[in-house]
Amino acid sequence: MTVHGFRSTFRDWAAEATPHANHVVEQALARAIPSAVEAAYRRGDLFKKRTALMDDWAAYLEKSSAQVVRLEFRQRRTAETDTHETVA
Repeated sequence: MTVHGFRSTFRDWAAEATPHANHVVEQALARAIPSAVEAAYRRGDLFKKRTALMDDWAAYLEKSSAQVVRLEFRQRRTAETDTHETVA
């Protein structure tokens, strides 16, 4: 998984499975505020709310009921190029 994929997974989980406000999630992801006016007035760091969000994320990741799909990779040799490629 890439960093972007991990951030996307977190964002989807927060939006679909939690009651946390969108602006708290966005600040947890350290995203820039697109509106200059909003950025000027938003001076707090939402630390307590972001801490609660991260606690919920940790609890979600630690659940034994989480469904993890393991991908098996193997090497396949191609006759045309005599090279190896990874296939799922």
